[in-house]
Amino acid sequence: MNAREREQMIIDNYRRDEQTMILVFAQWCVNQRIDPVELYAHAYPRQSANEALQEAIAQTVPPGEAAEIDDDTVLTVLSLFGNEELAFAVTEEIDKIRAAKRRSSQ
Repeated sequence: MNAREREQMIIDNYRRDEQTMILVFAQWCVNQRIDPVELYAHAYPRQSANEALQEAIAQTVPPGEAAEIDDDTVLTVLSLFGNEELAFAVTEEIDKIRAAKRRSSQ
């Protein structure tokens, strides 16, 4: 494998992993009954529509059919790709969900 092929392989792997990160985010949102586009727009208000996010949303499944995605998992995955603003927005949603659960259990 020459240097150019190796470089292309690295780029391809990164894109695949990035798409997985977006899918994890989108499925977590669906599982929590949160609109992933709205949450993304909240985190990145100056960005236009995200095509990769739309593709990931198309791959999500309804909450009852999906595996549970732990809050820490989605936050870790977002942070690994430098999506700190999105991780912050997700953290805000997690806090709202936990507060609602506390209120409902009282």
